[in-house]
Amino acid sequence: MLRFLPRLQEIVTVALPFESIRERLAGWMTQPLAAGMVSDGGALGRYSYLMTAPDAHAVLDYDDPYEVADILAQATAFVNPADRVVGLPPFTGGLVGLASFELGLRLERMKRRPFRIEGRSAWPELVVMRFPAVLAFDHHAGTLSAIGRGETHAAATAAVEAIVAAWQGTAVVELPTGLMDEALRLEATDQVHEDKVAALVRQIHAGDLFQANLARGWTGLLRAGVEPGHVMQALQAAGAAPFGGFVCLRNRAVVSNSPERFIRMDGDGAMETRPIKGTRPRGVTVAEDEALGVELLASAKDQAENLMIVDLMRHDLSKVAQVGSVAVTALHALESYPNVHHLVSTVAGQLVKGKTAADVLCATFPPGSISGAPKVQAMKVISEMEAARGPYCGSLFFIDAGGAMDSNVLIRTLACERDEGGRWHVRVAAGGGIVADSEPVAERIETETKLSLIRKVLTGVVE
Repeated sequence: MLRFLPRLQEIVTVALPFESIRERLAGWMTQPLAAGMVSDGGALGRYSYLMTAPDAHAVLDYDDPYEVADILAQATAFVNPADRVVGLPPFTGGLVGLASFELGLRLERMKRRPFRIEGRSAWPELVVMRFPAVLAFDHHAGTLSAIGRGETHAAATAAVEAIVAAWQGTAVVELPTGLMDEALRLEATDQVHEDKVAALVRQIHAGDLFQANLARGWTGLLRAGVEPGHVMQALQAAGAAPFGGFVCLRNRAVVSNSPERFIRMDGDGAMETRPIKGTRPRGVTVAEDEALGVELLASAKDQAENLMIVDLMRHDLSKVAQVGSVAVTALHALESYPNVHHLVSTVAGQLVKGKTAADVLCATFPPGSISGAPKVQAMKVISEMEAARGPYCGSLFFIDAGGAMDSNVLIRTLACERDEGGRWHVRVAAGGGIVADSEPVAERIETETKLSLIRKVLTGVVE
C-alpha cells in the first residue's frame, strides 16, 4: 500500500524542445509501468502528460476485502495543498489511477463479477501509481516541461533527470500498415442486443427505472508485433479526443480515445463534470454534417436523456459540494468529434472544506452518463444484462501532489492483454443510454457509430 509515502514538496522543472506527443507514444508505451493523459490540443485538451517508473503502486483485486475509501485515503496521504505550485500545469506529479466500472459496484456493495478477456485471469478493479515526475505538453503555448518532485531538492532533481533521460531515449516509431488481420468479433449478435434494448424499454415503461446505459462488446487479436502503443498512436493520428489516455501494466494495457471528462477539480476545490448523452454520426458532406448536428440539437429524446444525467450528476456533486454551489453552466451543447456529434452539458460545484479528491471519487463513481438513473438501479440492470465491463466505462484519473484532480470516462476504450506467445488480445465495447422511447435498431446502430473510429484504426474498414 502507499500509506507511508513522503510528501513531494520540492519541485524542479526543466524546459525541453517542444514536439508532438504522437510520434513517440508507441515507444513510450513499451515501458512496463507507464501512463499518459493524451489530449487533442483543442479548447478542452490543452495539456498532455506522460509518466513512467512509479516510485510506488498498489492494486485492488476483485477478491480483495479492502474498502475503496481506505485505499484512496492511504494512497493520497502524501497530497498537501501547501505543495501546490501556481503557474505550472494542473498535474505536476502525484497519483495516477485506473478504476474499473465494477469499482462502482463495490462502492455500492453490490454483486460483482471479475472482468476477463477471453477467459484469462481476472483484472484488478483499481490500480494506483505514484509518479514523482511528469512530462507536461502545453499544446496551446507550444511548450514541453519535465517536472520532478521529491521530499528533498536532490530527490526532485533525480526524478526530473530520470524522466528526461527516458524521453530522450524513446524512439520515434513508424506505425505498421495493419493492426489486425481479422475483423473484430461480436460477443453477442445484433438481434440479441436489440432484444435487450426492447426488454429495457419495457422495464422503463413499468417504472423500474428512467434510463440505463446498455453496452455490448467486441474482441480481437492484434497482429504479431503490434502492441497497444501502436493503437494509441494510430488513434491520435486518426482523430484525437480531449480526454484520451493510457496505462501500461506489464502484460496488460488500457488505451482510450475518450471525448468525455468525468470530474475535474482545481487546487481551490472548484469542480466540473461534463456528461455526454446524445449522439449522431458525422455527415459525408458539409451540408449533411450540419443537418445531423441540427437534428441532434432539436431531438427531444436526446435532450431528455441528457437532462436525466445532468440531474444525476448534480445530485452526485452535491454530496461533496458546498450548499448552493452546484450549478449547470452549460446545457445540451453540441460538440463534434471525428466520427460523431454529441450533446454535452456542464455541471459545476465548490468542494466542501476538508474534503479531498479521494472523497469526490468515492461520492460520484461510477459516472452517471454510463450507468443510468436512478444510478444504483441502473447498475443492477446493467450487471444482469452485460458481461463485466472492466476498464470500459471506468475512469483514468490523476490527483496532483497539491490536490488538484482530473479524470475521464473510459469510453472509446480498449482493454489489452498479452498472451504467452506475445500476441495482444483486445476487448472494446460501445453502448448508449436507453430511455422510454428508444428504438432497438437505432440503439444498435448507435453502438456501431461510436465504435467506427476504433474499428477503422484497427481493421482499416468501417462495417
